[in-house]
Amino acid sequence: MPLHVRGVMLPEDRTRDLWLVGDRVTLHPVPGATTVVDGGFILPGLVDAHCHIGIARGGTPIGSLDDARRLAGVDRDAGVLALRDAGSPYPYPQLDDEPDLPRLARAGRHVAPPRRYLRDIGVEVPAERLSDTVAEQARAGNGWVKLVGDWIERSAGDLAPAWSAEAMTDAIATAHRANARVAAHTFDEEAVRILVRAGVDSVEHGTGLSPDLIDEMARHRTALIPTMINIATFGGIADRAREKFPRYAAHMISLRDGFPEVVRAAHEAGVPIFVGTDAGGGIAHGRAADEMLTLHTEAGMPAEAVLAAASWGARDWLGFPGLVEGGLADLVVYPADPRADLRVVHAPERIILRGRVLR
Repeated sequence: MPLHVRGVMLPEDRTRDLWLVGDRVTLHPVPGATTVVDGGFILPGLVDAHCHIGIARGGTPIGSLDDARRLAGVDRDAGVLALRDAGSPYPYPQLDDEPDLPRLARAGRHVAPPRRYLRDIGVEVPAERLSDTVAEQARAGNGWVKLVGDWIERSAGDLAPAWSAEAMTDAIATAHRANARVAAHTFDEEAVRILVRAGVDSVEHGTGLSPDLIDEMARHRTALIPTMINIATFGGIADRAREKFPRYAAHMISLRDGFPEVVRAAHEAGVPIFVGTDAGGGIAHGRAADEMLTLHTEAGMPAEAVLAAASWGARDWLGFPGLVEGGLADLVVYPADPRADLRVVHAPERIILRGRVLR
């Protein structure tokens, strides 16, 4: 049954009518359509651009497709209608087009250095096998590869790049030849410099970014997904590590404390920034609204810029068209203007996914 919605469309900022026919949007009236929205503020469905529905709380792989469905459903019920899974130890290509779940952009497994990452999560390979493994994981995902660009090096007692600059540069080139984009986990200053200069497509976290790298990202339209609610957990990580690795602990605290200014500088420079929570493991699903508020209150991003980072901008970046002629019939409706008070994103009044009313 075709549906009709009417309200203030963002980012256009004007009252408009849309008709939803199956999974598509049309701007042309459809006779007999049922009106399901009449008023409020309408956005294309929200996006969590960095999450892991293949990782359970505590950092272990999920056990079944039903576990993945459940975690994706938590995000969906918060108005997040598209997800980028930035690495999953559990394969679930069967869910790519499941009608009740958010749209999925996904990497295969994390590609990580040997014995320097979370147990059982990544494919751990030395430098000489890195590019071949990236090619394999490009085939396992549906357009993305996840590289673990740095992690603690216990012999050094601090963060360090996962592989050499040459190896990571070759790996990124390999992914691009396979028509996959590369998302790179990075906290460390040296590692993020290597990755940005190697042409990585998105910097995940990016706590080690410097002003010159921010300018380079802006020039090349390299995306930043800050995951600020995850960076806020660095204090606990430092506390657990301090006795054995005091330099690492101090480094993590310094990165955490300086991060809001890093994100602010990236936004002001014009770096594309998108909302990602890092849900899965240490962060619960369904917290995209918390990340949005953190970007606004701590990094100083204007509310409309945050909305773009969580909705129409992120959808365009991932290839999920918004509320345009022929676009995808995913939308959220809020009773008040989220630009005036961003806290309203915690409580969507109506959620429509793939042309079906969920709330």
